[in-house]
Amino acid sequence: MNRRIGTVVSVGPFQLLASCPNGDQIFTAAAGGMELESAKETPLEGSSLPGEWSPSALEQNFSKILHRLTGQEARQSNSRDVALKDLRALIEATECNRLFEGSGEPHHGIPEILGQVAKALGKYAAPYKEEEGGSDGHSEVAEKAAEVGLLFLKLLGKVETAKNSLDCPAWETGLRHLAGPIYIFAITHCLEKPWTSPKSQEVAGEVLSLLLRVTGCSSEAGFLRGENEDEKGKFIVIMGLLKPDLNKETWKNNPAAKHVFSWILQQVTRPWLYQHLERILPPSLLISDDYQTENKILGVRCIHHIVLNVPAADLLQFNRAQVIYHAIFNHLYMPEHNLIQAVLLCLLDLFPILEKTMHWKGDGARTTTHCDEVLRLILTHMEPEHRLLLRRTYARNLPAFVKRLGILTVRHLKRLERVIISYLEVYDGPEEEARLKILETLKLLMQYTWPRISCRLVVLLKAILKLICDVARDPTLTPEPVKNTLLQEATDCLILLDHCSQGQVKHLKSRFLSPVVPEPCRMHELGSCRCRHTEEQTNCL
Repeated sequence: MNRRIGTVVSVGPFQLLASCPNGDQIFTAAAGGMELESAKETPLEGSSLPGEWSPSALEQNFSKILHRLTGQEARQSNSRDVALKDLRALIEATECNRLFEGSGEPHHGIPEILGQVAKALGKYAAPYKEEEGGSDGHSEVAEKAAEVGLLFLKLLGKVETAKNSLDCPAWETGLRHLAGPIYIFAITHCLEKPWTSPKSQEVAGEVLSLLLRVTGCSSEAGFLRGENEDEKGKFIVIMGLLKPDLNKETWKNNPAAKHVFSWILQQVTRPWLYQHLERILPPSLLISDDYQTENKILGVRCIHHIVLNVPAADLLQFNRAQVIYHAIFNHLYMPEHNLIQAVLLCLLDLFPILEKTMHWKGDGARTTTHCDEVLRLILTHMEPEHRLLLRRTYARNLPAFVKRLGILTVRHLKRLERVIISYLEVYDGPEEEARLKILETLKLLMQYTWPRISCRLVVLLKAILKLICDVARDPTLTPEPVKNTLLQEATDCLILLDHCSQGQVKHLKSRFLSPVVPEPCRMHELGSCRCRHTEEQTNCL
């Protein structure tokens, strides 16, 4: 067998010494100066190209690139840049059918090494820890992400070519190792976040589209849960990759981990989610328990998704529902309207699960429920609250609590009366969201607790008439459609109030209208018209 010692063959950026006296091959990247030595089992005849190497030789070369990305040398930016260039050149120079061949040894081979390289690339492009780096650091991360995304596109292109080829059945093994890390990278950078740029988002979106096409999935949900019942999907694999970044000590080291977790969680719904409950509930509780409001909201939304998509029996098992309730109940003491909105929506869907085990036997007073406890706290906060955003948030959710409790709302009737009257007196801005929701609450309250309304007739009638006059005297601030809606809702409340009091509203209205309605409203042309219109509607009872 002829050997040419020291012969140099150029392949793109590579220079290959065909053979040496000891039978080794030396492969160097001329552009980056990296030397990868791979000992072949049998010497090649003449010159050898990367596509002609044995699987063990390719594996060793990928392993050396992996070491450059993860070892001590990875701390040097120049070393990592060189490794990326060498990796790109090696992927381009290697045929797809050679790229996914294994060495035959357990837990080794090119597919496994490629999976580790993909993980390393994802960490290389990951955003910095929250307190490290500012806008400059974010721009650097976006540049890295765009570069890594192009590498993943080349790698997935090789997988797609191998998939369409009949002589490369090992592509599925390679894809199994690559799919998880590449998906995490794509979700990290395709969403609009501080560390992304339009270019990095575009490249990450292309990576995600190509990944779904190669895996044969029509959507992300199908990719995660499986396209059919027999297919498991990649959710478990991806949660396994995210787990090291979602524990108490490390979850803030990578700001993207919580967003990726939240995103993939939202993609998996009933009936697939219950089997992953042990994996998804602890990170959700951990994120919601943070001191930052943004993280609290993110965690509560994850918990809400779990509540909606996991059967009640699984949530009641091991007292999980009670744990969830106590974990998010304390957030109601935070004066953050977005957080309170997220918590109240979650609690309203959690109440039916918590109360499944509560049965009234009819031989005594009904026990106080979790809904009673939350409504009591909300009313406590509503009475002195002066911030408009919080007032709107509380008022927006109050009708749902009255519907949930039904006739049991009588337990809170005195405090509800004070809240309703005080909120109807305060102008709430052009949209009048708070007063509209309070009028809706009043209508529901009268429907559910009508026997107790007649003794509150005078107080409620004065509040409604005063509201009508306030709206009638407001010629500019509130849009006309909003005024009409307010007047219609107030008129509906008067009609219900008249029914609850057996027709007393018509008799009391004229007596209260004079002291309640100010002179400008009685005499002003616009106010007089509005009041007459409302009076005509109530007289038609």
